[in-house]
Amino acid sequence: MTLDLTALGWDADRAAYLNPRGDRRPGRVARVDRGVCTVLRPEGPVRASLGGGVLAAAARDLTALPCAGDWVLLATWPDGPVTVETVLPRRTALIRRTAGKDARIERLLSLAHESGAEPLVVLTKADLAPDPAAVARQLAALAPGVPVLPVSAERGAGLEPLRRYIAPGRTLGLLGPSGAGKSSLVNALAGADVMRTQAIRRSDGKGRHTTTWRALVPIPGGGAVLDTPGVRAVGLLDGSAGLDRAFADIAELAAGCRYADCAHEAEPACAVREALDSGELPVRRWENWRRLQREVAYESRRREVRLAAERRGGWRGGRRRTGRPATPPGPGAL
Repeated sequence: MTLDLTALGWDADRAAYLNPRGDRRPGRVARVDRGVCTVLRPEGPVRASLGGGVLAAAARDLTALPCAGDWVLLATWPDGPVTVETVLPRRTALIRRTAGKDARIERLLSLAHESGAEPLVVLTKADLAPDPAAVARQLAALAPGVPVLPVSAERGAGLEPLRRYIAPGRTLGLLGPSGAGKSSLVNALAGADVMRTQAIRRSDGKGRHTTTWRALVPIPGGGAVLDTPGVRAVGLLDGSAGLDRAFADIAELAAGCRYADCAHEAEPACAVREALDSGELPVRRWENWRRLQREVAYESRRREVRLAAERRGGWRGGRRRTGRPATPPGPGAL
């Protein structure tokens, strides 16, 4: 088995991180199991443990640990073991923490915008909807400017428009709840059963949690798909920029308010309140925006407290002085 790393995204910018001695080989992480990585190399996949430099970096920041989708540099030692010595800088990264289920679509879009990735809404299992086009129009209203593609992996419908987003050097990352059909979609795009799937429960129609680990799957013709575990809840860290892009319609309205610091409550000439009163801006969308704004503000304050504790020496190696382990975010690189 041989792999073309350029088809997976290896390029001259990443090659610049290779050391002059040439004793570090590049690869892309396909999955991680309890600290051991499956890494794709030109000559085939290999299992690699974590080198000392990576472990030292992770002691300071757990997001430094390699995850599926990362590009890494490997060392092969004389006695046979292979280790991950360097995790290359991520161009995009999805970092999440637990949060409620409200405003899920807008929350995921904000996360995608903040990551640096190009958002795309895929309406999976479109064959189960009486009118997939109508559902797509409803989702498009929640995602201004973002393509919405109805797809049925079971029937093979709508796959070709989606394939245009998978090309040599590009990675399609899938986020969504359990049972949304992500693994089935990966299998359809790969043309083989590479991910295990389960049917939804008949009792409540909810999906079973099938995929429990992130996996990078190369796609014939170039490119890759990153399948992720079912997302039960996604929180925003410091996603103000992503939130503005996900709610671009509200940001545009706010720019038309008389006062730059308008709180959109009772101020005169508030373009947002006028849009709410006229029905131009749906109340549900406005409430979701406010909910996520409060969440971002909370996370920003929480981060400031943590940074202040670090400066005082009260946060070391990912643990508070109390000895209680910190809750790290889980990264996913595209």
